Amino acid sequence: MPAVARHLVSAEERKALVQIKMTTFVLTAAYSYLLGSIPFGYLLVRVFRGQDVRQTGSGNIGATNVSRTSKGLGALTLVLDALKGLAAVVITRMTFPGNKTLLGAAAFFAIAGHMFPAWLRFRGGKGVATGLGSFIALTPKTVLVMFAIFVVVFLLFRYVSLASIVAVALFPLLACIIEPEGATSRVLPFIAAASLLIIAKHYENIRRLLDHTESRFQWRRT
Repeated sequence: MPAVARHLVSAEERKALVQIKMTTFVLTAAYSYLLGSIPFGYLLVRVFRGQDVRQTGSGNIGATNVSRTSKGLGALTLVLDALKGLAAVVITRMTFPGNKTLLGAAAFFAIAGHMFPAWLRFRGGKGVATGLGSFIALTPKTVLVMFAIFVVVFLLFRYVSLASIVAVALFPLLACIIEPEGATSRVLPFIAAASLLIIAKHYENIRRLLDHTESRFQWRRT
């Protein structure tokens, strides 16, 4: 009888533990998504230019399209979009220290929030800057290598989209090679999922690149 009681208690404890894990995962996903969904590019152009950035250029709310309206606002959008991804991971690390799964989830859902913000009818950016900020807290050396690859490809071809796609596509492999302690089995699925999502979000750019109709980036004075 005591053995049965111990078995019942153990089963109840396991069930409670699963519920706690699910609750913390959902909580992490929720605040990470909300942080990521802050549409800084849209807000900056609306406040300082009185325009809807979705009605100009590519219609994207990310830094590249914002920079077509204002170079300064584009740079600020890049920084703020990266910081919101970083904030999601840092908050998770402080709240749930040592939990690699939640760190990976925080990064992924911050990126998803940027791509699909509820406030803009789920029409957001492409996630590159937010991904940069999210994963620099997990695999900083790999992100620096990715940034170097981005710069090289961009300088060679002057396509922001191509540079982003190449860097993001290499990210999971580079993370495994350069920082296996950061890209653990608990984090790598989120890295891979985020990379695939970012590349998929560039589907129109990929089509234009294949058709040789993609516009090269041009810096303009504001």
